Amino acid sequence: MSTEKQADPDMKGWLYKWTNYLKGYQKRWFVLSNGLLSYYRSQAEMLHTCRGTISLHGAVIHTEDSCNFVISNGGTQTFHLKASSEVERQKWVTALELAKAKAIRQLESEDEDEEDVGEAGRDDVGNTLKVLTAKLEDLRTCHDLIIKHGAALQKSLAELETLDNTHDLTPKTKTVNERATLFRISSNAMINACNDYVEVSSTAGRKWQRLLQHERDQRLRLEDMVEQLARQHSHLEQEAKEQMNQAMPPGVQIPIISSGTAVAESDFSSSDAISEHIADIQRGGHSHSEDEEETEFEDAVEELAENFIVHVNPSQAHKRSSSNVSQLSEEMASLNGSQATTPTDGGVIQANGQPKRQRRTIVPEKPNYPINLWSILKNCIGKELSKIPMPVNFNEPLSFLQRLTEDFEYSDILDRAAPVEDSCEQLAMVAAFTVSSYATTSVRTTKPFNPLLGETYECDRLEDCGWRAISEQVSHHPPIVAQYVEATNWDSWQDFSMSSKFRGKYLQIIPLGIAHLKFRQSGNHYSWRKVSTTAHNMIVGKLWLDNHGEMEIINHKTGDKCCLKFIAYSYFSRETPKKVTGYVVDSEGTFKWFITGTWNEKIEACRVTSQTMRGGKPVYETGPPKILWKRNPVDPDGEKYYNFTEFACQLNEPEENVSPTDSRLRPDQRLMEEGRWDEANREKLRLEEKQRATRRQREAEAEQAAAEGREYPPYSPVWFKKETDETGALSFRYTHEYWDCKERQDWSRCPDIF
Repeated sequence: MSTEKQADPDMKGWLYKWTNYLKGYQKRWFVLSNGLLSYYRSQAEMLHTCRGTISLHGAVIHTEDSCNFVISNGGTQTFHLKASSEVERQKWVTALELAKAKAIRQLESEDEDEEDVGEAGRDDVGNTLKVLTAKLEDLRTCHDLIIKHGAALQKSLAELETLDNTHDLTPKTKTVNERATLFRISSNAMINACNDYVEVSSTAGRKWQRLLQHERDQRLRLEDMVEQLARQHSHLEQEAKEQMNQAMPPGVQIPIISSGTAVAESDFSSSDAISEHIADIQRGGHSHSEDEEETEFEDAVEELAENFIVHVNPSQAHKRSSSNVSQLSEEMASLNGSQATTPTDGGVIQANGQPKRQRRTIVPEKPNYPINLWSILKNCIGKELSKIPMPVNFNEPLSFLQRLTEDFEYSDILDRAAPVEDSCEQLAMVAAFTVSSYATTSVRTTKPFNPLLGETYECDRLEDCGWRAISEQVSHHPPIVAQYVEATNWDSWQDFSMSSKFRGKYLQIIPLGIAHLKFRQSGNHYSWRKVSTTAHNMIVGKLWLDNHGEMEIINHKTGDKCCLKFIAYSYFSRETPKKVTGYVVDSEGTFKWFITGTWNEKIEACRVTSQTMRGGKPVYETGPPKILWKRNPVDPDGEKYYNFTEFACQLNEPEENVSPTDSRLRPDQRLMEEGRWDEANREKLRLEEKQRATRRQREAEAEQAAAEGREYPPYSPVWFKKETDETGALSFRYTHEYWDCKERQDWSRCPDIF
């Protein structure tokens, strides 16, 4: 048996899993395989229904007593298990620790292999081929020398034979010895060159064989995963239909659930799964995939505070109607003493007598272009999202620069927050603004165009929204976007990058970089990091997005802090989907505001009015919740137009006198918007190849400069400059030159990227 087989930590067996206080521990069949611990009711269920799975990569395993142990993966899943004996428990714990270590090693190995088979791997193959070609030329040179010296040696030997009888051999013997020496030297050189060629070929061959084997293993794992998903999906869908038909009386209609929720239907129809879920809530644990919280506003606040009690003052409570727009305006005005401002429709005369620009309210209708999803996804496992050559069928007619500018659709929140003197109240409104940027992701699952290096986008909305923005793709590896937005009362800037991994069943996007906001009147400077976004059902079911994680917004001037929690969605949770909760504390840690709502509808906040102690815990009295942000109405026919809002429809509207690198001039994006997707795909490939050719040229120039001992300047953005910010970190700062150059129409510094 090989060492790898001996160290294999996989095992199967019966364990007892905690379900609830009524049933206690129930016997379940557990399977440890490929870094995953799964459980079933019986061994027969292994073929079709998995009751739960936890990944050991990053999991924490700890023992409670002689037979009990717990596995948790950092807050989203927790298994409380019990073995039949202490020896059995130790076997499982040992196997789990080995499986965890193996999973970590495998993930690290996969990351290394991904780099090998990526662009660096292709460069390595090219370098090896160059070395082999040079060695082959050496062999040909040695071959020519051997033929030349061999012919001369043969001629000398023939002459030596004819002079054998004359005894005049001394000069000829010397010539023969010289030519024999040359022949020996050429032969040795030939042998050495052959050895070098064989060594290089063998080393490269072994490496390529390893890479090819890794690729083959990846494909096989993917095929097995897809086959298992399809089999489970079919079985669970059939089982859900049968159980619902048996459970519901005649004449009762059941809402249709998409195929993407088939797993949830089956699990929810199982009384054992429901009991186990309730047990997790009672134990303060977790469901299969998400955290649990209460649905009421006060309970959400209580969980955020954990160690205190919050009461909403009934005397201050008032009724609100989500459909009453006038009351919404009154509530917003009561928060800061000013009425909410909304963009004015085109055609209205401005104060200077000039008519406002007529902007479009819709984009061309989306055509129906079918595509084989599997043919695209099977080559993308484990790759960075920015390196995947996706056709425009998966895109929307916006670049990522425009999508980032879309975050300011609800900039009126910042306009209302600017004159607010209470820094904590202002911070609560800034928190509502940060949440509003996620509103469109509830229905938008398409991908924006990846910007080309040097691509820019300007958005001048001074006349109707009171701000203007400039964004630039300042780096390609890694991809980084720098943005600067200036308004009458505030400025905002950020360097946005992201880390993304596609693992087959889901795609996770982890934003990097920090966003900044500064109010000119008060000088309050806020910063925050965005939360993660996960695209679910990448292979089976309907694609949907979820935003989850924690966001911390800090006021660097006063020390005030806001903590927001985007709760991950769970099929079994009693929570409102897409829920957000949070609180605002001042520099001394005193709670000032509590926040709740959803990232796709609205955000409310209530002010803390007083604090008392009860039972050793602080009790907070709060005022009535007030609406800080509410999403604009959604177009019922929006799916025909990529689910764009009216603001999003205006982002790619053609405009004159913009920079030649502006996203609105990008030909593949414009062709897609016009419905000419086949032409757009061809144009997209041309632009990407042009960008790669430019990069290869810069690399060749850099190598030549290094060989000559010259310093080669790295790529420098046009409108941003890389420097150290106040925190000591490197960031891209706006040079404040773009709008002046636009006024002069001086675009001489812009590169040719389209």
